[in-house]
Amino acid sequence: MTNTKATEQVLPDTGISGLYEVMIGTSDADYAKKYFADFGFKEVDNAIIDAEEAFKIYGVESKLRSYRLQNGGIDSHGLLRILEWENPLGEGIGYAPVETIGTRIAVMMTHDIFRLFDIYQTAREVGKKPWLPTEPVVDDLFGLNTGDRDFFKRPVLVRENAVYGAFFNHIFFQRYGYEIPGYGTIDADTKLKTSEFTHHDFIIDAVSLEQISYLTTALGLKAEEEPTIDGDWQKGPKQVFQMEPGFSHWYQGFVSPNNICGKLKFFIPRGAKTNKSNRQRIGEKGITLHSFYTPKLMMVHNLVHKHELNPSKIQANEFGEQSFVFTDTAGVSWQIIEKTQKLANTPSTALEFKLTE
Repeated sequence: MTNTKATEQVLPDTGISGLYEVMIGTSDADYAKKYFADFGFKEVDNAIIDAEEAFKIYGVESKLRSYRLQNGGIDSHGLLRILEWENPLGEGIGYAPVETIGTRIAVMMTHDIFRLFDIYQTAREVGKKPWLPTEPVVDDLFGLNTGDRDFFKRPVLVRENAVYGAFFNHIFFQRYGYEIPGYGTIDADTKLKTSEFTHHDFIIDAVSLEQISYLTTALGLKAEEEPTIDGDWQKGPKQVFQMEPGFSHWYQGFVSPNNICGKLKFFIPRGAKTNKSNRQRIGEKGITLHSFYTPKLMMVHNLVHKHELNPSKIQANEFGEQSFVFTDTAGVSWQIIEKTQKLANTPSTALEFKLTE
């Protein structure tokens, strides 16, 4: 398993953002907007294009109603775009076994992970829409605990769980005893006490993580580490991915040098798993597309073309933004958007752990 080494990286200066939007295909935008409103997402833009225009931009011959949603005041990353297709290409991956290849998961911070678990567990029991919430599990992910810990020297931990559904896949996490400025902001008025999307998981159809090395060499993202193996011996991965004994996956993370948030995490299962990558196309229902923005759109387009990833031509998307779309060899689709003006929210570029107790 080889990849561009996390050390000795020479990144092209693309100005690339942290991951800007996760996009969900649906035939019922009203339900999607109502659902995500409880997580703090509010509509900030919308557009309608006909089937001919949608085909030019996305390769999907269907009328499209598009809605951009933002969580609180965070406009630099972690947004949501709802793609309401009049004639979707299919039902997407839908409710599927955990670690189904092609699955995409969006991650957000919360102040009350057990409340969320109880809500989804109740929804699962009612059965109107299928949900699979995993039990929250706690761990010291960043090695922040030093010395003896007791009641007064309290542990510094993070608790996380996953919720898998036919409509959307979530991972939630809650911090205890520390903060990371710029990585997860929860608006006080949010019903479910949740933040913008902080990072995103991709379970991909790939022989090697080398297939996504273009994230560094074409997009300018930094590989956080060399490819590693996560497995059932680790509390977090075992619970979140419901790993059976003896199971593991290859893992690698990427982050923008211009924003510590909007990270990407890629997984290749090391064993037989259901493969539904062919249901992950743009135009299907579910999470099918993600976006970045850059002030150097032509440069990024040239780099993607140089890597033989067959980008579409640069053209205005449904919001009038100059952009292009491409799909990589692992089945992951991206839209790269040009933004030259400064956004209201200034991203953090330095990862800092602040102890709060």
